[in-house]
Amino acid sequence: MVRIPAGAFLMGSNSGPEDERPQHRVEVAEFFIDRTKVTNGQFAQFLNAVGALSPQGEKYFDIDDNDARVHRRDGKWSADAGFENNPVVEASWYGAFAYCKFVGKRLPTEAEWEKAARGTDGRKYPWGDEPPDRTRAHFGAGWNDLKPVGSFPKGASPYGLLDAAGNGWEWVSSAYQSYPYNPKDGREDLAKDVVRGTRGGGHDVRADELTTTHRGRNVSRNPRGGHHNISFRCAR
Repeated sequence: MVRIPAGAFLMGSNSGPEDERPQHRVEVAEFFIDRTKVTNGQFAQFLNAVGALSPQGEKYFDIDDNDARVHRRDGKWSADAGFENNPVVEASWYGAFAYCKFVGKRLPTEAEWEKAARGTDGRKYPWGDEPPDRTRAHFGAGWNDLKPVGSFPKGASPYGLLDAAGNGWEWVSSAYQSYPYNPKDGREDLAKDVVRGTRGGGHDVRADELTTTHRGRNVSRNPRGGHHNISFRCAR
């Protein structure tokens, strides 16, 4: 994990899509966040420990989806050969939430995620303001064409966060609501069955969707289902 110091940063953008506006100042307490996304191999270990359904019957993982790269073989969950270190996809928001809790962590809030990816200097991409290229991020790729986590060190954020642009969207704890971000307005109520936020850009997005402020407004993200282009990382 990497440490993100306490302090304020500017969240959102006044020049991006409507859901990124207005840009506003947000105070964030110190926290830690995973350097990389959770992998298929790691999620398989979680499924072996707790199963694929919550005690309330919520599905943690879309096990029957053709895009899933974790399967049950001989009574044990395992990642498909060659995909062990790729970001796990097809985990529902509930599955991501439960995984993070299982390992003693939690999902990051939307504000935490953006600060970890952006820093405090208002950069457009995790690495700065230079346009995306294939050395910094994995984008514009085919269906389910993800790369092993940490494959793009040149795309690191100011704090060392990897894959914060491309290679799979990421669930955050926050409900998808309009700005300004306010953690006390109900968006961080984890008991609500509402559409949750996603950040970071998928492997199959355009370059303009890789910005640190993009909120995935056109991404299908029913929290009860898994999705072919949504992964996650944990915070603490």
